[in-house]
Amino acid sequence: MAKKKYSSYAEIDFDLEVLKLEKDINFQKLNLGFHKTRESFTPQNIVHGFLSSYKTILSSSYPTLINIAIPLVFKWLLNKKRGD
Repeated sequence: MAKKKYSSYAEIDFDLEVLKLEKDINFQKLNLGFHKTRESFTPQNIVHGFLSSYKTILSSSYPTLINIAIPLVFKWLLNKKRGD
């Protein structure tokens, strides 16, 4: 990085003010990111994310689960009526 040559104190003050504002903006971005991350780790959001991921898995395999479950339920009911 090349050194900048200043001809007056006003130029130095201007650059320092710009750097201070950039630092404040970056700090606020970091702070906002921290708060969003902290909010995403609430128990409600964790459970919601967990259930939504399984919802997509189960919705795609729902017919397969039904085809497996129906014969098992009928077999259980028949065995229950017989007393086995």
